[in-house]
Amino acid sequence: MTSTLQPATTTEAVKRQGRWLALSVLVLAVLLVAVDATVLGLATPYISEDLRPTGTQLLWIGDVYSFVIAGLLVSMGSLGDRIGRKRILLIGATAFGAMSILNAYATTPELMILARALLGVAGATLMPATLALIRNLFHDPRERSLAVGIWGATASAGTAIGPIVGGFLLEHFWWGSVFLINLPVMAVLVLVGIRLLPESRNPNPGPWDMVSVALSLVGVIAVVYAVKEAATHGLTWETFTAGLLGGAALYGFVRRQLALPAPLLDMRLFRNRGFSGAVLADLLTILGLSGLVFFLSQYLQLVQGRGPLEAGLAEVPAAVGAVAAGLVAGTVARRYSVRAVVSGGLAAIGLALASLTLLDQSTGYPMLGTALLGVGIGAGFSFTVTADVILSSVPKEQAGAASAVSETAYELGAALGIAVLGSIVTGVYRGFAAPAGTPEGAHESLGGAVAAASGMPSNTAQDLLSSAREAFVDGLTIAAGAGAAVLLATAAAAWFMLKNQRLDKGI
Repeated sequence: MTSTLQPATTTEAVKRQGRWLALSVLVLAVLLVAVDATVLGLATPYISEDLRPTGTQLLWIGDVYSFVIAGLLVSMGSLGDRIGRKRILLIGATAFGAMSILNAYATTPELMILARALLGVAGATLMPATLALIRNLFHDPRERSLAVGIWGATASAGTAIGPIVGGFLLEHFWWGSVFLINLPVMAVLVLVGIRLLPESRNPNPGPWDMVSVALSLVGVIAVVYAVKEAATHGLTWETFTAGLLGGAALYGFVRRQLALPAPLLDMRLFRNRGFSGAVLADLLTILGLSGLVFFLSQYLQLVQGRGPLEAGLAEVPAAVGAVAAGLVAGTVARRYSVRAVVSGGLAAIGLALASLTLLDQSTGYPMLGTALLGVGIGAGFSFTVTADVILSSVPKEQAGAASAVSETAYELGAALGIAVLGSIVTGVYRGFAAPAGTPEGAHESLGGAVAAASGMPSNTAQDLLSSAREAFVDGLTIAAGAGAAVLLATAAAAWFMLKNQRLDKGI
């Protein structure tokens, strides 16, 4: 089945005045989320040294944000369709700034995990609202493709700005300062957004079903928790029970949506092969990427000895490639085909990840930088076009819910990637041979080993660090290989699922 936009109505054909200025406000929200996601990776070594989390706690700090946001995105996207996308965006941005302060001043691993969870609640309002507003601001398909490209390019730019600004702050201030950079962006977004953003909502939304909200939240969090714990500690009765509970809740959610006259999420959207293919591609792509990205900053800093600013600059090629590809992705997809651009982009990421299986402690930057550039170009093409396909597949009244499905796939993939691929790195790392007298915390994370080495005699410390770094790199290369296999398989699946999908030419 070919997914194309219906011809524009007379009302829709009218181009809204000030739409590009409004877009500039929306991309600030995207920038807010992207910067926050990248600075955490840079700050992880410092958080490990200061708060002394266990390996499991460190993974929770990394992925609890994604757990919560994945569980709430569909509910928040649907809520935005009902109460107004502008309203929920501004409320969410304000809460995001407030929770950033709590992250900055966390004093224990437990408080940090809680702060990240609350940040996820606020973050769940932002991304669906921005995409839904784009769907309602830009009715011409060509303009919408460009707007989605700018939206995606800003997210990629945020991944470049975050490490550079975060690296500068980490070299001059304490680790909590990286979370405070959200505040000025949030302030501008709220103050300017009040004046520039138009309000939009579904005119006949029906009630917001709290039972569906609860089923969605419990289902997603329980399933992701079960996968994470099974990957880390093996299958136990606790993880099996959590997985069973999550599966039952999600089954109940789907059944309830099919029965409700005004569901939180219209399950009939998934009958569209293009919509389903784009969502699946996003989920598996992020799954294959996120575990590696989470540990890459630690490799640059704790293995290769780069400062946080240098490590941030080292990751810029990925963002540059994504920005450049995202801005032209719609044009390229119209000239060739949707499936060629998406599958080609995914294959490029897979090949770049495969090259990272050759990493060692002394790998030169040209190889690493080239691989990151390939990842960025591939991601820029694939993510921009899949977002456009998803938005083009639904009526504008359902834009919030559809955008939320897209973002849920992204966040769910991130959580599963950190859980599964992150657990591979952690599992391989924990088995390294340590000198006698090494504290147990050294086996929990590479940051813990660096902290432990600082209090040991120089020869013993050097032996500890050499062994720990070698084990960390071994785990990282295995995770890169697993990620490459996932991406190449996803590229093949996208080729078939996105057959005959097209982006319309315009009004």
